[in-house]
Amino acid sequence: MTDLKEFEIWLVTGSQHLYGEETLKNVGSHAEEISKSLNNSEEVPVLVVYKSVVTTPDQISKVCADANVSPVCIGVVVWMHTFSPAKMWIKGLQILTKPLAHLHTQYNAGIPWSEIDMDFMNENQSAHGGREFGFMTSRLRKNRKVIVGHWKDGQVRKQLGNWARVAAGWHVLQSTKVARIGDNMREVAVTEGDKVEAQMRFGFSVNGYGLGDLVNYVDQTSDEEVNRLVQEYADQYEMEKVVRDSPSLQDAARIELGLRALLTGGEFGAFTDTFENLHGLRQLPGLAVQRLMAEGYGFGAEGDWKTAALLRAAKVMDSGLEGGTSFMEDYTYHFTNGRSQVLGSHMLEICPSIASGKPKCEVHPLGIGGKEDPARLVFDVDSGPAINVSLVDMGNRFRLLVNEVEAVAPEHALPKLPVARVLWDPQPDLQVAAQTWILAGGAHHTVFSKAIDTSFMEDLTDMAGVELVVIDRETVTRSFRDQLRSNEVYYHLFQNQM
Repeated sequence: MTDLKEFEIWLVTGSQHLYGEETLKNVGSHAEEISKSLNNSEEVPVLVVYKSVVTTPDQISKVCADANVSPVCIGVVVWMHTFSPAKMWIKGLQILTKPLAHLHTQYNAGIPWSEIDMDFMNENQSAHGGREFGFMTSRLRKNRKVIVGHWKDGQVRKQLGNWARVAAGWHVLQSTKVARIGDNMREVAVTEGDKVEAQMRFGFSVNGYGLGDLVNYVDQTSDEEVNRLVQEYADQYEMEKVVRDSPSLQDAARIELGLRALLTGGEFGAFTDTFENLHGLRQLPGLAVQRLMAEGYGFGAEGDWKTAALLRAAKVMDSGLEGGTSFMEDYTYHFTNGRSQVLGSHMLEICPSIASGKPKCEVHPLGIGGKEDPARLVFDVDSGPAINVSLVDMGNRFRLLVNEVEAVAPEHALPKLPVARVLWDPQPDLQVAAQTWILAGGAHHTVFSKAIDTSFMEDLTDMAGVELVVIDRETVTRSFRDQLRSNEVYYHLFQNQM
């Protein structure tokens, strides 16, 4: 759904005229070489565009202004090759609205011990040029990513590439349209929130649509289209003949065609629905939602527009990566004397991008919603590290809550649970993870990802200027509670500056 090569990050190199034209020529040549090298690396998924060396306040302001209005520039990467007096950067940094990364590197990897002289020292001053720039960005309270190391190092390139992925997600999120088909599940608190504040903070818009809008599209689908799609199901998934020939699969295909037409026609990037509002549909959309998520759409069940929007951004971030990302819900616990675990699932809507092996398409009663038996994809998930992420509205701010987890293979089969599911060990353990998640107000709906990690969410919250709270191996409940209290004071005092 999103090609990251459509986007650019601009490499802007700082210097000054103090060192002469020959030095500036070398600085420009080095910066262009670095940008070309990064552009050809596997770690950086977007285009890296070299911008000329900036040496005056006007040049800096212009390149920042140009970045702001460029529809393809998703972020600016700055590098201080020499010393670049940071007062020159004030106006540019003040007006820059695109994400900012500071690449604290130098052209040469090592010191040329037998040849180094003062000319070399003047030309290669990243060590303290970067500190000068760092002071000004800190003085301006400017959120940014700081990446340290030689530009040829794989870890440096990976950090830059991951930051670029987040910048792409942030860029797309700001123009994402979320279709809220029906309202949220009745009397549920956490799926509500301030949609106006969300649009002011994140850029995405959320608007409601009657189920009749979807039903109109569903009713317009032809039998020929439905039959073609059913054949596609049979080609892509394991399926018994009784399912292949069932009216339920035909209805599921018709719903997918109608839902796809609604989303495409309205240029939506994410959507929600709810099992309590299905008038005009024979079944709760399950298979359709799973397949649309696999293509990059965001989704939230029961009207959960915050999770839908967050999933859309995460889908952009993980483009081309292995592991997958899905809508998720903490469903039930496995308490043991040893390692207690969580079984994550939902009624139907888990994305097959996280599936282990080929999903199986099945039809079963739902037991909730009062509709006909829905089709769905059933699968398990491979072991490995993952994150669960919740975006919650705290009233005076948005909080992004992350729990690092380890997906594990179930010890036993689940023959009577015909839904997609994943079992995980929450870090540091279930007791602390559940305590701290609840203390932080985390939702029961999350974005679950094996493709991206906590660092992506850290970069996203920096770009958005929202609170990040992480539950990991080092988390202690008492310290975590103190952190929440400190955060409450911090965001009360400084939220207008974020």
